[in-house]
Amino acid sequence: TTTLLDHLAVTDFVTFGSSGGGPHALACAALLPVRCRAAATIAGVAPWGAQGLDFLAGMGPENVEEFGLAVQGQPALAPFLASAAAQLRQVTADDIADSLGGLLPDVDRASLTGEFAQWSAASFRKAVENGPAGWAEDDDAFVHDWGFALLDIVVPVTVWQGGQDLMVPFAHGQWLAAHIPGAQARLFAEHGHLSLSVDHLPHILAELSQAGS
Repeated sequence: TTTLLDHLAVTDFVTFGSSGGGPHALACAALLPVRCRAAATIAGVAPWGAQGLDFLAGMGPENVEEFGLAVQGQPALAPFLASAAAQLRQVTADDIADSLGGLLPDVDRASLTGEFAQWSAASFRKAVENGPAGWAEDDDAFVHDWGFALLDIVVPVTVWQGGQDLMVPFAHGQWLAAHIPGAQARLFAEHGHLSLSVDHLPHILAELSQAGS
């Protein structure tokens, strides 16, 4: 991160991470407190093995299977990701909701239409066009220690989470909000994993900009 910032001549920044990107945003907040002015997690995952959190409780069946295999190691996980990646290479806006199966509550299915569906399908296709190696690395990181302590975070952090989320359950956001020093909680019982960003991204960006100014 610092190499990229230096290359771009960027002295400081704000950041957010969605879903599995949440820990990366928090890493910036914890490890780059001088340059990272503020951070946000949007439906971001909590640490594996976090005390007081049942990591898998409330997840859709596909994620329960995926994380269960990730714990077993890459040889067990690789066939699952290869099969999933093969499907996602062909996914379109018309079938993306069905391709996500039990990971989408009704509120997310309702959001996954029109331009957002087109953008999401294109993003999935791009993500796996060269294989699932990056996906595998993320899964491996999720089930191991993150390499930094949440208690070390001193910059403003906002935790956004939806109560209908079947990819990263509500309890993850609640746990993060309770364990990141000074975190602001934006917890919406009516939202899912996708609808949260669809409805609130302008607000999220506005808050980040204000917190980092």
